[in-house]
Amino acid sequence: MRKLENSELDRKSIEDFKQSEKTPIILVLDDIRSLHNIGSVFRTADAFLIEKIYLCGITATPPNKEIHKTALGATETVTWEHCESVIEVIERLKKDNVTTLAIEQVESAVFLDDFKVKKEMKYALVFGNEVYGVSQDAVAICDGCIEIPQLGTKHSLNISVSAGIVIWDLFVKVKQLDN
Repeated sequence: MRKLENSELDRKSIEDFKQSEKTPIILVLDDIRSLHNIGSVFRTADAFLIEKIYLCGITATPPNKEIHKTALGATETVTWEHCESVIEVIERLKKDNVTTLAIEQVESAVFLDDFKVKKEMKYALVFGNEVYGVSQDAVAICDGCIEIPQLGTKHSLNISVSAGIVIWDLFVKVKQLDN
């Protein structure tokens, strides 16, 4: 087995990325404090051709040196928009027939492994603050909630880890529907 060289990875140019068909997933980051978490989510969004990221509330925006450290240029490829109110973003997405899903531990949440994607649907995943999670007001207006099953003592994951897990899972499920 041999490690591939960067030149063998068939990476897209920025222009190719922008013109590529996107995965029907939108990310909503609400009041994310860590610039490294924000950059990491951008990098994951780039890897899976995510359609757009909404940066809400206190979530910092590019250009930012600390975001760039973990994004590694993904802020140049992934479409993003800053909005003050996560509630307004969720309401706008719902009007556009996007299914909004808070990633949170709530009553009647669907475990990620049990969540079924539907063909021709677009999903917005709402991720909340590192300490407080997705606000109750946002949870209340989302179409549903997904919970990542956890078996240890902490029952919480870093937001960038949560985003990576959920994005990967939905990406795979969407691709399976396409085949």
